[in-house]
Amino acid sequence: MSRDFGRWIHSTLLCGFITCIAGTYCLGQSVCLPAPRLLTVKPYGGKAGTTFDVVIAGEHIDDGEELRFSHPGITAQYKLDADGLPIANQYSITIAADCPLGVYEAFVMTRLGASATRAFSVGTTLDEVTQTAGNTSLEKAMQLPLNSICNGATSTQAVDFYSFEAKANQRVIVDCGAQGIDSKLNPVVIVSDANGNDLLVERRGGLIEFAVPQDGTYVAKVHDLTFNGGPHYFYRLAVYEVSQDAVVTRMPGIREVSSFSWPPPALGDAEPMAEVEPNSKWSVQKVSLPCDIVGRFYPAADVDVFEFTAEKDETWWVEVASERLGNPTDPTIVVQQVKQGENGEELVDVAELTDIASPIKVSSNGYSYDGPPYNAGSADILAELTIKESGTYRVQLSDLFGGTRSVPTNTYRMVIRKAQPDFALVGWAQHMTLRNGDRNALSKPIALRGGTTMPFEVIVIRRDGFNDPIHLTMEGLPEGVTSTGFTIPAGKATGILLVTSEADAPRGMSMANLVGRAEIDGKEVIRNGHMASMSWPVPDAWSAIPRPRLVGVVPVSVCGEEQAPLTVSAEGQEVWEVKLGQRIEIPLKIEKRSE
Repeated sequence: MSRDFGRWIHSTLLCGFITCIAGTYCLGQSVCLPAPRLLTVKPYGGKAGTTFDVVIAGEHIDDGEELRFSHPGITAQYKLDADGLPIANQYSITIAADCPLGVYEAFVMTRLGASATRAFSVGTTLDEVTQTAGNTSLEKAMQLPLNSICNGATSTQAVDFYSFEAKANQRVIVDCGAQGIDSKLNPVVIVSDANGNDLLVERRGGLIEFAVPQDGTYVAKVHDLTFNGGPHYFYRLAVYEVSQDAVVTRMPGIREVSSFSWPPPALGDAEPMAEVEPNSKWSVQKVSLPCDIVGRFYPAADVDVFEFTAEKDETWWVEVASERLGNPTDPTIVVQQVKQGENGEELVDVAELTDIASPIKVSSNGYSYDGPPYNAGSADILAELTIKESGTYRVQLSDLFGGTRSVPTNTYRMVIRKAQPDFALVGWAQHMTLRNGDRNALSKPIALRGGTTMPFEVIVIRRDGFNDPIHLTMEGLPEGVTSTGFTIPAGKATGILLVTSEADAPRGMSMANLVGRAEIDGKEVIRNGHMASMSWPVPDAWSAIPRPRLVGVVPVSVCGEEQAPLTVSAEGQEVWEVKLGQRIEIPLKIEKRSE
């Protein structure tokens, strides 16, 4: 038996017993001891080069200390009262002028350790304003200057109204960032005239391109699809003018779990080839392999066709990214061989390339824990194409969701390459089921008590035929914290990583990295993995659909004040060896605390 497996026995027993005992200390649906979670930072973003005040809220953060961000250009200081004492949960934020546009992670250091993170947006061009209370009718619409962003939140069974001035022939973009900034809001955005008569409605994503018909006042309305509201239903509403020929991009947002496998490490910085329109079965675009192409699924029912020549027994790998770029798309490819028949050119179907399957079974319905609610698969494409006959071939690329949608921002990138074996990793805190029908889906910060072991499930997407073992570790841990990583065996898709704090580990925090090591073509390859978490803690998924996402940073902390109430560990030697099929008995010792 390997040393890794011996450590696995030791650590798994430890974390398993701790987790089970922890459940007895909690109420209702909770399956772990209290953990700090940052839920809102209001306002929800700011402009680079400005200083402003924020108020935070969350779970178990009443004793919050430092508010930190994943970018060094964003800093926070306590707000002080008249006596010079810190005001609870209030900070002054400064965003450096050179801080790039993007969505970053915010978290607070509390008595229990570092909290779960919350998205925080940084803009660079538009002015920022905050919603005024009571703008839930046309008569009380908040005036919003053109070329600005409003930070707001919906009220239950209400619509938020914003008025803005525009001139004839202007091209105005109304963009509502919501789920992309961790909000529970499913936004409906409406543009109406000054009398409230609806002109344009968007229920699928929150962006409207408005061609202004005449000078005047117009109104932007925002509400949740099911008219929910409250502090967790927040948004950033941008209203701005662009030129007639400008390419519109959405406000930056968080990354879905499926996007961890993009881009491939070998993609590089080379400029890809652009799709050339018209591009269809009547006017194909000829390319040579290998190729790297960018395009878009636009207009509705768009089918892009690329033609190339290939030789018998060649093997190519085809990868398409679109959903992993943040688009609501489902790419599909049909590969056809071009042959000459009696009636001229004939197309013979060779292969159909579709989704990247999840390496493991995911939850079948989102609320029963018969698998994790984290889906490492994707609607994008990663597939092998073997050429069985020399000749001319065509790739027909389309969006299965694009039959009736004309969305110019639904872009894609297609790479056809020779095999470049590699891998991508993603991990998340392992769910510990305590009872039948467990429907808990919590965000779990790595905020450790002394003597705690936290298990993580790690998933791999293998690229271009790579099939060898991968060794897992977590690096950059604070003092008194260690990781035990186990090898993902050859051909397998999942492994376990254990993070353990010593019983007397001092209080501390650091940014850690999930790391995988493998041998490819005789060389050691090291890849940093991603970590995923729930956007919101869901105690009972019957009432709310879990929303997992990738986190930009991985703060690992030790509270230094509390210890695990119970530790079960192996007694005696550290490693036990046993042959396959034999039985082994391991003595255990129990250490009780907090009695």
